[in-house]
Amino acid sequence: MSNNSQGLVKGEAAVVVPPPSGSVSSQDPPLSPSSTSKPPELPDELVQAGWAKCWSRRENRPYYFNRFTNQSLWEVPVLGQHDVISDPLGLNAAPTEGGDINVGNGQRKRRISEEQGPGPNSKRVKVEPTTPISPSTPGVKPWNSAPEEKPAQPATPTAPSPAPAVYRPAVIYWDLDLQTNAVVKEHPPDNHLLPPHPEIELQRAQLVTKLRQHYHELCHQREGIDPPRESFNRWLLERKVIDKGHDPLLPSDCEPVVSPSMFREIMNDIPIRLARIKYKEEARKLLFKYAEAAKRMIDSRNASPDRRKVVKWNAEDTMNWLRRDHSASKEDYMDRLEHLRQQCGPHLTAVAKDSVEGICTKIYQLSVDYSRRLRQMHLNLLQDPPTEASASPQESRLVYCYPVRLAIPSPALPRVELHFENDMACLRFKGEMVKVNRGHFSKLELLYRYSCIDDTRFDKFLSRVWCLLKRYQAMFGSGANEGTGLQGALPVSVFEALIRQFGVSFECFASPLNCYFKQFGSAFPDVDGFFGSRGPFLSFSPVSGSFEANPPFCEELMDSMVAHFEALLNKSTEPLSFIVFVPEWRNPVTPALTRMEASRFLRHQLNIPAFEHEYRSGSQHICKRDEMYYRAVHGTAVLFLQNDAGFAKWGPTPERLAELMAAYRPSQPASLSSAGPAPNTPGEKDSTPKAAERTQSGVMSPVTHDDNNNTNSNTTPPTNTNHSCSSSSSSSTSPQEKMAAV
Repeated sequence: MSNNSQGLVKGEAAVVVPPPSGSVSSQDPPLSPSSTSKPPELPDELVQAGWAKCWSRRENRPYYFNRFTNQSLWEVPVLGQHDVISDPLGLNAAPTEGGDINVGNGQRKRRISEEQGPGPNSKRVKVEPTTPISPSTPGVKPWNSAPEEKPAQPATPTAPSPAPAVYRPAVIYWDLDLQTNAVVKEHPPDNHLLPPHPEIELQRAQLVTKLRQHYHELCHQREGIDPPRESFNRWLLERKVIDKGHDPLLPSDCEPVVSPSMFREIMNDIPIRLARIKYKEEARKLLFKYAEAAKRMIDSRNASPDRRKVVKWNAEDTMNWLRRDHSASKEDYMDRLEHLRQQCGPHLTAVAKDSVEGICTKIYQLSVDYSRRLRQMHLNLLQDPPTEASASPQESRLVYCYPVRLAIPSPALPRVELHFENDMACLRFKGEMVKVNRGHFSKLELLYRYSCIDDTRFDKFLSRVWCLLKRYQAMFGSGANEGTGLQGALPVSVFEALIRQFGVSFECFASPLNCYFKQFGSAFPDVDGFFGSRGPFLSFSPVSGSFEANPPFCEELMDSMVAHFEALLNKSTEPLSFIVFVPEWRNPVTPALTRMEASRFLRHQLNIPAFEHEYRSGSQHICKRDEMYYRAVHGTAVLFLQNDAGFAKWGPTPERLAELMAAYRPSQPASLSSAGPAPNTPGEKDSTPKAAERTQSGVMSPVTHDDNNNTNSNTTPPTNTNHSCSSSSSSSTSPQEKMAAV
């Protein structure tokens, strides 16, 4: 680990960067915007060798641990000692000067009484294990040890009780050593966020589950349908874009009250949900069910005579056609279904509008009530309730981005139990268990060590990890594969290419569970801030830097993201770049994709065809290793939004794009890789592009904004054909020719 990373253990350093041209700054560079730096406890050479100073609660004194070799020593390590992995006997170690010949490296591991077994006349000594359970969590007990209040059983000479070694994951899906190039203006700690507490998080999870049940019951009672798949999750995302309330998860102050996302998805499933069809008989049955459901629905609702007449006539005509014609093909049935939807859909929507709006309003009102109840409980738990104090204006300095800081101190947190089951770390609080694999658990330890400044002894680490896992479990549901599509991440090879070629060091939409860098934007700053989050990116305003954006596939969130990107690019004169990955939905096209393709900041665009690239699973922290990647069932559009300075520094040249395309190739053959969970567009429309809509993977030059070049822009999907472009950003050599060679 680099020296720079280790120096940020007490908190992500907010190092002042040189001011842009035309600005003068005479202030000293602080290590943190809220605290002064402390001198390192170990020399840089020992830090680079993997040594760290820890605290032993049992012996009430410090010890030194090496995360590379799993060694633990009572005394300060000395450089030149042998590596216990490559040289376990110390044959190549430097000779000691008067040291113990049994040690070999001149350092005392344990006392003589600790090395020898307890004799009949010797006094038993409490033994400190040579390898602690976790170097970064010295307060955590072994999962098979006795409680703290009971004395541990002493080790016998024949049956020692060694502590388990620190877990090192076999495969790493992140790079936490990379420093950020994202520059922001320094801001004071947030005084509106309440510190997380397991009691509150448990209540929040129960109330969210109750709200999901209400949503399911209302859809069944009022419309006779199941809730659209993951529509509740997308409702949470869409509401938080415009929510001004204080609860981190439940919407409590939104305008309008009726969610466009939830309303649209329920309407698309009325009168029945349309599934994807593969065979002729399935198409025939689906057509008959739709006609029957439409006729039944119009008879049971308070509809005008004209609406009732139109719907019933079309439904009966379709049923007669089905009874009469048995030689129709699958395409005939699907064409007839589309015609029936066009004729009956507007009338069914009109009669169901009030009912569906009632569902959306009821769910929102329950959410407001639950959030008010949770906040009152949370304030009662705090020792010192927060006061609305106006922050004194401070001179803004340009610093490298740093994790979210809370102005309200965290109270004492209750104990959370930890044990391991095979490769899973299980955390339990009041009977509620959450799980995370041991690789990601060690990742959370590192993120916590780099980012947290108020808990250097890791006393609150387990409680905060439990709150983190419970929060994301409550947001995305506990069903099989539920929410995994909304948390999907790019493959590691793509991140490595983005780092090498485009200087990317920041993820705009991630979480501590699926992030690749230790600096990222996430949805929940109150729990994610302790693990490196810079807060929601829609509230994050960088001045310069190179960013990767792979947002959850929620139309309202993606639209707000594009507006935020354009505002930042228009405002900054420093190098600023956003590489955006969004689904290539063309039927119908999403407003965010249309807006980016028409943006004046668009430099280039890549189109990755469906089933020819992969995503990392959103449940990577609990899934099996062979389920880590899944094929995308939709095309992906990669758009480069850059200002002039960003284009000059990280411009998408053909060589850079060629390496990015090579990194996107799937790691497994198509027969071995399964199509994983893909979020459906509202209405469960087939997100897989049709044969005529699928585009070859290649580079697209940005369409100029001349009126002469806008013909057929709304009728044909983008292809590899170069548009006649006179902008200065277009290269003299055709990028498609170089991509074809690759």
